[in-house]
Amino acid sequence: MTAQLSDFSLDVFSLAGKVAIVTGGNTGLGQAYAAAFAKAGADLFIVTHNNDWDETRELIEKEGRRVEFFQADLTNREVLKDVVAACQNAYGKIDILVNNAGTIRRAPLLEYKPEDWDAVMDINLNSVYFLSQEVAKVMVEQKSGKIINIASMLSFQGGKFVPPYTASKHAVAGVTKAFANELAQYGVQINAIAPGYVETANTAPIRADEGRKEEITARIPAGRWATPADLMGIVVFLASSASDYMNGHILAVDGGWLAR
Repeated sequence: MTAQLSDFSLDVFSLAGKVAIVTGGNTGLGQAYAAAFAKAGADLFIVTHNNDWDETRELIEKEGRRVEFFQADLTNREVLKDVVAACQNAYGKIDILVNNAGTIRRAPLLEYKPEDWDAVMDINLNSVYFLSQEVAKVMVEQKSGKIINIASMLSFQGGKFVPPYTASKHAVAGVTKAFANELAQYGVQINAIAPGYVETANTAPIRADEGRKEEITARIPAGRWATPADLMGIVVFLASSASDYMNGHILAVDGGWLAR
């Protein structure tokens, strides 16, 4: 026991030499995850739906890390194979996948349109499942890897006016556990981050409603909303060997929201 304790090093948090795919990695939380990985020593392969990536490139390259961008519609399942192939062609391996890309559409339940349900489920759940499946094939072959899904407070709660978002985030939690059960034997860990209320473009409509914003803030024991920077340390932990014995867990980073 003493020898094991004395062997511990903070190097377990290093991502030096690692390659990470981050979907939706050019804005908001995805950009924060990508920047955190670069600071920890990883090279990046960022998948986006547009080509507005100059700011993200600068953030990563100033850390001395390499970044490649791939523009894709993640709801096209055939494209997901291209994502994996392009990353392998660029770097020769895939060590980390962060399924960050997502969307939200708000409307009262009785007025919710079928096409909006489908659009949210396609990106928030189907792309997560099918891209993870493709990347898992690579990780099983190399007998190592980290898949990090992005859950939500609505993986635990019902919310209002966002039925498919809630359904998809509950499902992301379930898929995380299902993948962990099958892939742990191959040295692959799959966990999820469940952010609380974060100041991003997705929450801008809520923050614009002063009454609703104050109501939410009053329930957060930390007394404030998170910023994307608050999630950077967590994603590095889950991507690093520091979390090798953590699998199938949904990690809430919520300022105490669920404890209230």
